[in-house]
Amino acid sequence: MDDRPNETPLFTFGVIADIQYADIDDGYNYTRTRRRYYRSSLQLLRNAQKSWSESAVKPEFILQLGDIIDGFNKGHDASDQALDTVLREFSSSRVEVHHVWGNHEFYNFSRSALLRSRLNSTLHTERCLSEVQAGSEMYAYHFSPVPGFTFVVLDAYDVSLLGREKSSEEYSDAMNVIKQHNTNEDLNCPPGHLPVHPCSTDDICLAWNFEELLAIIRSHSSVVCFMAGHDHDGGYYQDKDTGVHHMTLAGVIETPPDSNAFGTVSVYEDRMLLKGNGRITDRLFLFPIPSDTDHAAI
Repeated sequence: MDDRPNETPLFTFGVIADIQYADIDDGYNYTRTRRRYYRSSLQLLRNAQKSWSESAVKPEFILQLGDIIDGFNKGHDASDQALDTVLREFSSSRVEVHHVWGNHEFYNFSRSALLRSRLNSTLHTERCLSEVQAGSEMYAYHFSPVPGFTFVVLDAYDVSLLGREKSSEEYSDAMNVIKQHNTNEDLNCPPGHLPVHPCSTDDICLAWNFEELLAIIRSHSSVVCFMAGHDHDGGYYQDKDTGVHHMTLAGVIETPPDSNAFGTVSVYEDRMLLKGNGRITDRLFLFPIPSDTDHAAI
């Protein structure tokens, strides 16, 4: 896949999505067509941690792409316990973890509780955005592992009923938006949205304002990749107009116990190389040719 295997990467990071741990028996997805392995997801996280710790080139950080515990924990009054269990596994190594928030985070916790929790990665870094520092409830920030590369962590549920008080202006604004897109009696069906390119995910997982988001991405020649979770089957597409890679990572929760679902990404000046495990496919992401003033954004 990569004809320069001996070249040293600028940096390396691990990536994992949709762990959705719960101390309950196996179940099924919303349509009861796919099995979900709630307890086994913890072992798959251990597999990932072991692989990363034993790697010759160890990841400098981990991207956890959301839905770290399952919404069923809320009904069992086990949200805090489940989160502590998963975070204990992450803390078994000293590698920094950058947490993205998915819909299951908001099934378990209010937005204000998440901002106070260990899932708020801005509490452990000085690299947060000004609006977060000013006390906004938006969870979005950026960090730069090496000069020339910037990661932007987005708040996919800033406009959402999830995590908002029903009496709040944010809840009212979200309701107005949702009524334009969702005519179901149960407004939580489909349950959530994260990827932004229609060719990189199932339609029900696509962000409602994906066209607006794609326009923003396409307006910046520095963007090289958009990563997301949420669609447990995963997906991939390279935008033909810009060369931007859209990768949706397959989820741990629907991965059988005898398989795996995590990846390690090595980043070079002109490309990223994803080494997948189990359901995650190896991929080579060649970067679009930037101008002299561009910095790569992921």
